[in-house]
Amino acid sequence: MFAESRPFHVARHRLPAWKAVLPIGGHAELLQPGRPLVAAPGLIVPPQLVHACAATSPYLALFIDSWLLPPCPGPVQLDGGEVRRLLAALGTTDSDGPGVGADLGAGYAGLRTLAGRPSPLDPRVAHAVDLCTLRDPDLPIASIAAEVGLSAPRLRALVRQDVGISLAHLRRWGRLRTAIAGLPDSTAALAAAGAGFADQAHLTRTARDFTGRTPASLKRWEAG
Repeated sequence: MFAESRPFHVARHRLPAWKAVLPIGGHAELLQPGRPLVAAPGLIVPPQLVHACAATSPYLALFIDSWLLPPCPGPVQLDGGEVRRLLAALGTTDSDGPGVGADLGAGYAGLRTLAGRPSPLDPRVAHAVDLCTLRDPDLPIASIAAEVGLSAPRLRALVRQDVGISLAHLRRWGRLRTAIAGLPDSTAALAAAGAGFADQAHLTRTARDFTGRTPASLKRWEAG
């Protein structure tokens, strides 16, 4: 989860996860290349959608792994009532803007009510994604494939089919989340090294590619 007590705009990016933008009193705006601006009280943005995004008020943004909601071809516009119900489920807002200590499980349940339930992952894909993004992000893909009884090309194809995102991108996304979680108590260089990035510049490029922001601007991220 990410929260800010002010309006904000992020540059064009391509996030390998779902994003729910929940403004508090304002609205969300989304611009895709070559398409009209979309504005609504809230937005659910599918993974891999190239876009720039803005909120005209304080807001919360939730990030959900791509396989936890069913596929969707474009952004989903939320009405004011849906946004208020999601914010209430999270339990993080007051009259002054976003707070802390969100109930992320309740927020996800609310999003699933709106977007539907996903199909279950192939167990081999689920295990590979867990290894690649959480438990052992430095493990070579060939080793991950061998562990689940597949060739590396077959595993890559199966992950793309079930998840819609390459293992390499999922690994970068996992490293970015790890680095961001360490930023409040560390420098960007140390957070980059601890998450497995080659250097601080690699972390910065990944943050811009995936979120449209610099690492320093993401220090208010709440892991979950």
